[in-house]
Amino acid sequence: MSFHSTENYIVSAELALAVNAAITLEKPLLLKGEPGTGKTRLAEELAQSLGTDLIQWHIKSTTKAQHGLYEYDAVSRLRDSQLGSDKVHDIANYIKPGKLWQAFSAERRPVLLIDEIDKADIEFPNDLLHELDRMSFYVHETGQQVSAAQRPIVLITSNNEKELPDAFLRRCFFHYIRFPDADTLRQIVAVHFPQIRQQLLSTALEVFFELRELPGLKKKPSTSELLDWLKLLLAEQIPAEVLQQKQQQGGLMPMFGALLKNEQDVQLVEKLAFLAKRQGR
Repeated sequence: MSFHSTENYIVSAELALAVNAAITLEKPLLLKGEPGTGKTRLAEELAQSLGTDLIQWHIKSTTKAQHGLYEYDAVSRLRDSQLGSDKVHDIANYIKPGKLWQAFSAERRPVLLIDEIDKADIEFPNDLLHELDRMSFYVHETGQQVSAAQRPIVLITSNNEKELPDAFLRRCFFHYIRFPDADTLRQIVAVHFPQIRQQLLSTALEVFFELRELPGLKKKPSTSELLDWLKLLLAEQIPAEVLQQKQQQGGLMPMFGALLKNEQDVQLVEKLAFLAKRQGR
C-alpha cells in the first residue's frame, strides 16, 4: 500500500512519505499547515486512491469525544415510552453510532478524517487517547464492547489554533505541510487549469508571492485562494499585460477579493501603493 500524487492532487515527496509511514506504523497522521494547503483534500484523495471509504468527522467548538463514539437519545426513548412503543424495550434502538464506531465496524479498512481537531475543547484530544490507541470502546448502556476489526487509516488535521497535549502527540506521526514553492504551484495549477497561458500564470504567481511576502499582512492567501483567483482571471479574460501593469503601478490587483479576505489587508496594500507613489515623485 503506497500513496503518491494523483491526477487531481499533487503531493510533495515529504508528504507522501509521511502518509505511507503512518499507514505502515498504524498510527494517526497529524497534519498541520496553513489553511488552504490541502489537508482535508488529502484524506479524500487517499481514500479514492486506495479504493476505500472516507469517514469524515468535522470538529466544532462544541464537539465532545463522546460524539465520535456514540450518542444515547434519551429524549426519543422517553417520548416512545409515553406513546407505548415497543421500541423502548431495546435500548439499542436509541444508540446512534458515531464516526469512530462507523470506522471500527467498516467491512474494509476505511480512511477516518478527524478534521480541525484544535477547534474543540483542550481536553478533547486526551479524551480520545484510549480509543485511538486501543481501537476499542465500551457502550455502557448496552454492555457492548466495540472493537475495530482492522485499524482504520486515521488522518487528523490542525490549524494550530490550540496546542495539543504531549500524550496525544506521542501517539501520532506528525507532518507539517509546507507552503508549496513556485514549481509545485505550477503543477497544482496545471491539474486545475491545463490550458492556462504560461505568461499569465508566471505573472500571477509573481503577484501572488509578492502579496504573501508583504510585512504586516494579517492573512496570507492560500493555495485554494490562488486557484479561485486564477479561475476569475480566466473567466474575465484578464490578460497578463493587465496584471503586469498593476504589478508595476502597485495597489490592488484585479479580482483582489479572492486573495485578500479582510479590510486590514486591503488597506495595507493600498497604503503601501500610496507610499511607493509618493517616494517615486
